[in-house]
Amino acid sequence: MQSPPLNDSACPLTPEQQAMINHLVGTLDPVQLAWIAGYLSAINAVALQGAGRTTAGPAAAGAAGNGAAELTILFGSQTGNCEGVAKMATERAAQRGIKSNLKNMGTYENAELKKEKLMMLIVSTHGEGDPPDAAEDLYKFVNSKRAPKLGDLKYSVLALGDSSYEHYCQTGVDFDKRFKELGAESIRDRVDCDVDYDDDAEAWIDEVLGKAAELADTGDGNAAPTGMPAMPFTFPGMAPAASKYDRKNPFPAAILENINISGRGSGKENRHVEMSLEESGLVYVPGDSLGVFPTNCPELVDEIIAAAKLKPDAVVQSASGEETLRDALLKTYEITVLTPKVIDGYAKFAGKAIQSLLGNKNKAKQRNYIEGRELIDLILDYPPKVDAQALTTVLRKLPHRLYSIASSYDAHPEEVHLLIATVRYETHGRQRKGVATTFYSDRVTEDTLVPTFVHENPNFRLPADPATPIIMIGPGTGVAPFRAFVEQRKIDGAAGKNWLFFGDRRFRTDFTYQTEWQHFRKDGILTRIDLAFSRDQAEKIYVQHRMLEAAGEIYAWLQDGATIYVCGDEVHMAKEVHAALLDIVRKEGGMKAGTAASYVKSLQRDKRYQRDVY
Repeated sequence: MQSPPLNDSACPLTPEQQAMINHLVGTLDPVQLAWIAGYLSAINAVALQGAGRTTAGPAAAGAAGNGAAELTILFGSQTGNCEGVAKMATERAAQRGIKSNLKNMGTYENAELKKEKLMMLIVSTHGEGDPPDAAEDLYKFVNSKRAPKLGDLKYSVLALGDSSYEHYCQTGVDFDKRFKELGAESIRDRVDCDVDYDDDAEAWIDEVLGKAAELADTGDGNAAPTGMPAMPFTFPGMAPAASKYDRKNPFPAAILENINISGRGSGKENRHVEMSLEESGLVYVPGDSLGVFPTNCPELVDEIIAAAKLKPDAVVQSASGEETLRDALLKTYEITVLTPKVIDGYAKFAGKAIQSLLGNKNKAKQRNYIEGRELIDLILDYPPKVDAQALTTVLRKLPHRLYSIASSYDAHPEEVHLLIATVRYETHGRQRKGVATTFYSDRVTEDTLVPTFVHENPNFRLPADPATPIIMIGPGTGVAPFRAFVEQRKIDGAAGKNWLFFGDRRFRTDFTYQTEWQHFRKDGILTRIDLAFSRDQAEKIYVQHRMLEAAGEIYAWLQDGATIYVCGDEVHMAKEVHAALLDIVRKEGGMKAGTAASYVKSLQRDKRYQRDVY
């Protein structure tokens, strides 16, 4: 059997690398060689397409000759999930011999849309129905009067979202609806994915590619050998090749340190948590997040079981396999967030009174009821007649929680540090607890092993050029990734200047990592730090106010090539910071509002304005 070459002139190897490959080749049989050659070919295709280049070879040459459509795989991602799915689709297309182009909505030219013939569109919904930052321009264009007729386009949409939000998967819904209005033909109905999206996404990819194979260019330039097994692939949050641990197989991390770092008298409880990654093979870079799988509050679980008049040791077949009802509610199912789907499913076991929350005419009332309530409220307000198994079938799986990593791996090898604000509040006459935050504050011990994984975030990265100046805006726990950024810049000996905006309630009790910032400032690593403590004076002062006070310097840094980063609360802080940035650019640059908006958009497109907001 003749095997394809394992090297490509586009990626020349050193003599040492080639010698290693030659040694490897000598240890493999022909089937293994064919598999690896096909895998590397597909990976190369993904890399070239991700860089905006198309693959050469018979497939590219045949596109013009056979008149077949070229498949565009277009993604709009906020935290990297959609990008991961899109890359998987690209690799699966290569396996089938389908020529495809991977494109990011953030760099996609609107004029390209009219030329498209075949498309897989993968997009997430951010917050309450908003498109991701990278998708904003295309979203506005598609929904404007300038949008072209798309009568030649055949497409399908995969929408990622979170069903606990009212406008679940709204961006994907809007793209799908608008494409139809513009004359495009859907070759597979839109699929809306909740937080646990892996299986649905894979099924959608395989089904759409099956239909696309009849329409797309199927030259063999980026195709894997016929009959080869599926290539391994990892979604974001799944491990790199060096580790066997990922979201589906999390690593049991030991807790090294877990302390409340808020000062005495603070109204907040911010915890600094250090966890061990020793022997996991997991690595990360600044900007990545750590996914953790917490457990629910045992007291709340026991209250739910008692209120539903069920037995805690009743055996159920759950999403995790066979386990007791108590274990299922502790570890497998979400019990602190209600969604419309949970309400509708639960209604089958409740009395007539719950009918007032059902149906389109009662959507507003249902949403009002869901706000601030949990499963225990539903059971107490509408007592069910239900067995243990039936109750679990209406619940959503307990999702992992993501926390911005607050450490540099190079500074803390085989460790990962987190900054976690404990959430406690009262609604509807009941005390509530954040699941993961009180997991760390109330339930873990020094012996607890926490299931964890690394979630890559390609949209929040330090500049490739270490001489680039950076401006970091991170009030509250939003400062976490900037601790990692500054640690990494120190390790790298980066020449670029570093400016931090930090804010919280009070200087005396809430200056997170104060001593470390002071050391970084003294050592010259941190060029400048501007502070905003909202409650230390009569008027509230926030980071956006400090930005406006330093408007001239910020604009000068931007003109000097600086990259600006924002991390933290999306609902209020990020919007106010964005408005302040627009105002700074408009005034300091002497621009009209529209020109200033275009300037800021160009910063986003060039990855010089990056946000990790939630």
